[in-house]
Amino acid sequence: MRLAAAAVALAMAVTACAPSATTSADSGKITLSVWGWGPEANYDKMFAEYEKLHPGIDVDARSFTTATEYDTILSTGLAGDSGPDLAWLRAGANLQPLVEAGRLLPLDAKDVPGLAAYDEKVLRYAKGDKDGKVYGVPFAVQTLQVIYNKKIFADNGLTPPKTYADMISAADKLKAKGIVPFAFGGKDDWMLPIVAGIFGTAHWGGDAFIADVKAKRKKFADPRFVEGIDQLNKLKPYFPDDVAGVSYTDAQILFSSGKAAMFPGGLWELNFFGEHAKGVDLGVFTPPTPEGEGVMPGFTDGSYGVNVKTRHKAEALKFAAWLASKDYGQLYTDTLRIFSAVPGVTPKDPLLNEVSATFAQRGGTYFMNEFAYGNPTSATVFSKALQEMLLGRISAEEAAEQLDKSVATWL
Repeated sequence: MRLAAAAVALAMAVTACAPSATTSADSGKITLSVWGWGPEANYDKMFAEYEKLHPGIDVDARSFTTATEYDTILSTGLAGDSGPDLAWLRAGANLQPLVEAGRLLPLDAKDVPGLAAYDEKVLRYAKGDKDGKVYGVPFAVQTLQVIYNKKIFADNGLTPPKTYADMISAADKLKAKGIVPFAFGGKDDWMLPIVAGIFGTAHWGGDAFIADVKAKRKKFADPRFVEGIDQLNKLKPYFPDDVAGVSYTDAQILFSSGKAAMFPGGLWELNFFGEHAKGVDLGVFTPPTPEGEGVMPGFTDGSYGVNVKTRHKAEALKFAAWLASKDYGQLYTDTLRIFSAVPGVTPKDPLLNEVSATFAQRGGTYFMNEFAYGNPTSATVFSKALQEMLLGRISAEEAAEQLDKSVATWL
């Protein structure tokens, strides 16, 4: 009965989200529906700029906040006739099921001229693995780092750590004052590889190590990788009590309320904390290692794709071309406080500029996005393994071995 109820709910959700008409009889305008998982109000604001430039177009943005819900509804919508004209697409491995099912329209520089200027390292996450064709306009580049509360640091005589010893010393001082050093929770296991990447990428050697694993010269059970993910165990005294039972939202609230000094997370948190912790002056840093400077991981965060069944192909492609323009890239960066994937965009936000400079000097690839294939995906397997590690049920080496076992099924 639960399955039946879920099926009915899904069908109703898809029907509810489908545009009732693609052309308004009253206005004579064409409606382009766009589905995504971001804040709807922000996209209404940005897409209104396109509507001003093209009075005959209405852009109807629909947002789904739950990732699993979005993926399921999008897949169902695109399979039938109730899908959107354009949609946010996952990057890399998570894009491939829609590509292989023939749900998306291939894009080229003739229809979307801006694609020609994209960095290939960004654009490859919007390509089909087998045919090499582009299926989306990349919209963001995310970075992963530690966000900190400048006032809490200043009140306790602290500055962003330059060495690993500095970071541990600062965490000890904060904990002694009753302040949670790092707001982090392991209940939502998808966050665990992200935080492992923030603290561990420099330990295992960043992109060079990823290349070695993909070429089968090394495995994740390599001592350097094990040392990197073991940072979650070593930093456990500085996480909230019962960290495995703390949710992602709980961690956000801890930091927003000033009960925690630092938040290891993605660049997308800047916009969230800007809205929900308006009184908090934010700073960022990349965690150093005992050997020296850290590495700031980053990744391409999805793209805009065109439904192969759209009834307004010409209009959808024209809109996609605008999404690939520098004008939209600047609007995106300034509105969402996130790096646009469009090349040539300069952030106006001082903190974004600081992150940009660090990423340019010491940036690396977020490892898990390269290994998200398989069924279940290696990302899913490893997320659960890290959760088991955090609970003390397996060692860091055993977690790495589980990742190796999963990757061996598809690599």
